Amino acid sequence: MTTQTYLSELFSLDGRVALVTGGSSGIGRAIAEALARAGASVVVVARREAELSATVGELAAHGCRAAWVSADLGTRDGVRSAAEEAVEPFGEPDILVNCAGINLRPPLGELGEDVWDTTMAVNLEAPFLLGQRFGPGMAERGFGRLIHVTSQQAHRAFVQSGAYGVSKGALESLARSQAEAWSPYGVTCNTLVPGFVMTPLNARLSDDPEKVAALAARTMVGRNGLAEDFAGAAVFLASRAAAYVTGQAVFVDGGLSVH
Repeated sequence: MTTQTYLSELFSLDGRVALVTGGSSGIGRAIAEALARAGASVVVVARREAELSATVGELAAHGCRAAWVSADLGTRDGVRSAAEEAVEPFGEPDILVNCAGINLRPPLGELGEDVWDTTMAVNLEAPFLLGQRFGPGMAERGFGRLIHVTSQQAHRAFVQSGAYGVSKGALESLARSQAEAWSPYGVTCNTLVPGFVMTPLNARLSDDPEKVAALAARTMVGRNGLAEDFAGAAVFLASRAAAYVTGQAVFVDGGLSVH
């Protein structure tokens, strides 16, 4: 067996279909590209059509199969219609990546019910609803991968975690519940836990050079994260190689969480 054959058997996503929410920017976009370039047909779900079109155009330029769905994941109806539209290009997904997120963090004493509801709808309820829609089918077919992108705030409170931290902590608990339900049928469920990554979602911090430098100093590798740092971890968790990895929080954070 050649090296290429061995690696392909372990990590290739040829013939798989992936759905990536929040896949038109930041970490989600990097994951969508990684899965597509590893062989999966990828459907990217997000709000802004221009970014979606640009992402899918870039994937097509790499010779990948990709499509996009513009959707509002902040309502149950929006999530349900997005799910049905997403299966049209390539069929039911084998891989679901929940990366879409909203990052509203007023001081807790000023956090209104509207911010709470919006945060929970996008960050927690959408992944739950999509899991309910696609998880049982994955289990029936005997293969599935659920991957949620969470946050350091799922494990620690800092920079006003607020409702955001609660939603990400709950998302990790959801991952464990999904793993318990479906892993006996070949469906693994894990979370990727970023450190501080320079993405549009973190614009508030990215604009403060002193805070950016301080966060880099808290890592073990001496720099903050980049979206592309998640490519390998995502392909691993989506592949056959990770068949015995489930219910886990995989930290991709340069050692920030243990330093």
